[in-house]
Amino acid sequence: MSPASSHALKHPPVTAPSEPAGADSDFPELAVAIDKQRRRGRGAQSNASGRFEAEARVAFDDGWQSLEELPPFKTSVGVDTSRKVITRNESPDIGFDRSINPYRGCEHGCVYCFARPTHAYLGLSPGLDFESKLFAKPEAPALLEKELAATGYEPRMIAIGTNTDPYQPIERERKIMRGILEVLERAGHPVGIVTKSALVVRDIDILARMAKRNLSKVAISVTSLDPKLARTMEPRAATPPKRLEALKQLSEAGIPTTVMVAPVIPALNDSEIERILDAAAHAGVKEASYVLLRLPLEVRDLFREWLMANYPDRYRHVFTLIRDMRGGRDYDAKWGERMKGTGPMAWTIGRRFEIACDRLGLNKRRSKLTTDHFARPKRNGDQLSLF
Repeated sequence: MSPASSHALKHPPVTAPSEPAGADSDFPELAVAIDKQRRRGRGAQSNASGRFEAEARVAFDDGWQSLEELPPFKTSVGVDTSRKVITRNESPDIGFDRSINPYRGCEHGCVYCFARPTHAYLGLSPGLDFESKLFAKPEAPALLEKELAATGYEPRMIAIGTNTDPYQPIERERKIMRGILEVLERAGHPVGIVTKSALVVRDIDILARMAKRNLSKVAISVTSLDPKLARTMEPRAATPPKRLEALKQLSEAGIPTTVMVAPVIPALNDSEIERILDAAAHAGVKEASYVLLRLPLEVRDLFREWLMANYPDRYRHVFTLIRDMRGGRDYDAKWGERMKGTGPMAWTIGRRFEIACDRLGLNKRRSKLTTDHFARPKRNGDQLSLF
């Protein structure tokens, strides 16, 4: 096989959103979609090979109906044996320089998840593999304590949930996130959590104690109040009412909370910005933020497949607006612009968000965490103090 044909197999041509929508033959992506019964309860429509793979494998029915015998995708959990758990970044447009991800892959299955391409580093697909082949870090609490105890460690807020959700379903049994919080509480180390799971309320006891010392805050993403859209777009995440109830319980416990309207997808959920903020404010939230839809690498084609399968009448309009906000492209990763976009539509979304926040009294004061309570964990062999 020639290099050119190999590339074509891995990266099939994509119909431009400006072309008229017709039958399935107009959409090459639909030809590689996995049967609905095999991917029931999942977000992605397909399971294309990652961008680093030398080969691409596509399910092909040879006429013997053999595809009907393939089993459904089931969640499997492997062990991540990383030697370090704190990840560093130097991104100038985000408010943290370190983070922890207790899991790789995420069973929530959010089709728009910008973390999907990271599964390609494991030789797996950013599609269905990302939400069904997961990796847990059971040693994360112990590794964290070791890293915090290092002589040269300087404390700053650790962000958790910025890549994959720390409270996805497997956390209910594995409790890795709770173990991490226990280490951070003992060390007096600040933490900021992002999730779209109501499971976070399980750890209110730890988070509330930390909040009294300005050591914790929680942001919950509420993408839509429409249960049908939410279930289709985020199949295994908590329902919108559950997320709002979690925000209420966290707020009542004295934990600083933020509602994230993220991602904002033009012509799909952007009309809900004000309603989401209003519902969150009534739940006791004091801060809010939003992020425009991001479509890096494989996420673009996965989102296209999903959009054509579920909202084909909006496909052309959605991508036209996306390009209007991304300088004519499907995505622009430029620092300072990747989160909010540019152009008249992006400006309108930003002003609507700000006006709604002003009306509801949101973002009047930003919660700030402190490192004043940090106490470096004792390392094995350290001499104990007499006082």
